[in-house]
Amino acid sequence: MSIVGKKFPNIEVKAMNEMGDDFNLNILEEATSKNKKVLLFWYPKDFTFVCPTELHAFQASLGEFEKRNTLVIGASCDTAEVHFAWLNTAKDNGGIEGITYPLVADSNRNLSSILGILDSTNERYDEDTDTIQMDGDNVSYRATYLIDEEGTVFHEGVNHMPIGRNVNEFLRLIDAYTHVQEKGEVCPANWEEGKDAMAENAKGTAEYLASH
Repeated sequence: MSIVGKKFPNIEVKAMNEMGDDFNLNILEEATSKNKKVLLFWYPKDFTFVCPTELHAFQASLGEFEKRNTLVIGASCDTAEVHFAWLNTAKDNGGIEGITYPLVADSNRNLSSILGILDSTNERYDEDTDTIQMDGDNVSYRATYLIDEEGTVFHEGVNHMPIGRNVNEFLRLIDAYTHVQEKGEVCPANWEEGKDAMAENAKGTAEYLASH
C-alpha cells in the first residue's frame, strides 16, 4: 500500500555510520527535527552486483543532495556487521569503502515489512505449523522514498532487483517539490529547474499548453 502523502512510519531502526558505529535511527525524526528532506533508498543485499553501483552513485552526488537540504540514507536487511565488512571492502573489489551516509540495518525486517517492500516471491504455506514461511533471503526491492521536512512522503518508487536507479531523477523530483513548496505552482511533465511551471487551475494548464 502506498504511503505517498502520508507521514513516514514513526519507528526506530538500527543503523551504522561511516565509522562503523551502530546507532538508533528514526527517519521521521531525522526529517522533522533537522528540518530537512530525506532520501531513503533500499537495496536488496550487501556484497551483490547492482547494489554497490547505486551506493557509489548516491555518494558521488551527495554534495548535490546537501545543496538541496536533503539527507541521504541507504537501507537493506543485512546486519550492521555485514555493513561494516562491506564498508571495509575496496571499491575495486566490489565494496563500498568511502560511503559516508548512514546505512540502515533492518535485519529484523520491521521497517521493510511495514513498508511492504520485501520480495515475497518465496512465500510458502507450512502445513505443519499453519504459518506462512519465507524461503531464501527475504530481501527488499529497490524502493526509494523522498520525505519532506514535515515527515510526509512525496515520492515512492520501487524497482525490481536487476534495475538500477537514476540518481539525477531524484534530484529533479526534489527540485520540483521544492518549487511547489516555495512558489505554489505545479510542475508539468519533464519539468526541470529553470523551466516554466504552471498555476494549479484550468487557466494555468491552458496557458502552459498554448505556449509549449
